[in-house]
Amino acid sequence: MSHYFETPDGDGATREIEATIWGRPFAFTTSGGVFSGGRLDLGTAVLLRSVDPPPAGRRRLLDLGCGYGPIAVALAGTCPDADVTAVDVNDRALELTRLNAARAGVTVTAVRPEDVPADARFDEIWSNPPIRIGKDALHELLLTWLGRLAPTGRAYLVVGRNLGADSLQTWLETGGWCCERLASAKGYRVLRISTS
Repeated sequence: MSHYFETPDGDGATREIEATIWGRPFAFTTSGGVFSGGRLDLGTAVLLRSVDPPPAGRRRLLDLGCGYGPIAVALAGTCPDADVTAVDVNDRALELTRLNAARAGVTVTAVRPEDVPADARFDEIWSNPPIRIGKDALHELLLTWLGRLAPTGRAYLVVGRNLGADSLQTWLETGGWCCERLASAKGYRVLRISTS
């Protein structure tokens, strides 16, 4: 089973990495058994370089599949008045996200998907989604969470070109979503999704 769905056994050796996101330096504690536990994932870096931070007024932000929390922590650091939620199925990832948020002096609510209230709606969803879970599972995941966008909400996804980014864009458009390619770099596509 993929580490996307498991909380690994054992304590897990931690390591420290640094990244500058939207002009602000961050230090993150990472671990094995968590997505891209050794560095800031290249796709995530492309996403964060390609999309500006949320404008004022975007109050509810979601990091879907947060890993150790680089997107959520950067969002909270840039938008201190926003309510930032980080979701993952890996409990170690959630623990690291909480640790990294506290270390950065920001507030992030890091929870499992089932702990997000069913009526919660988000102004923005950010994700480097777990493509390798398979097409059917990925489509179900995206339909569930994109359905939680506020009426004027947007989602930003980064997907590897060789992992089906173009077919995913077509599938979203066929499903009635407005899906625009914002950037293409280092083998990744950055997609912006909205209802209109």
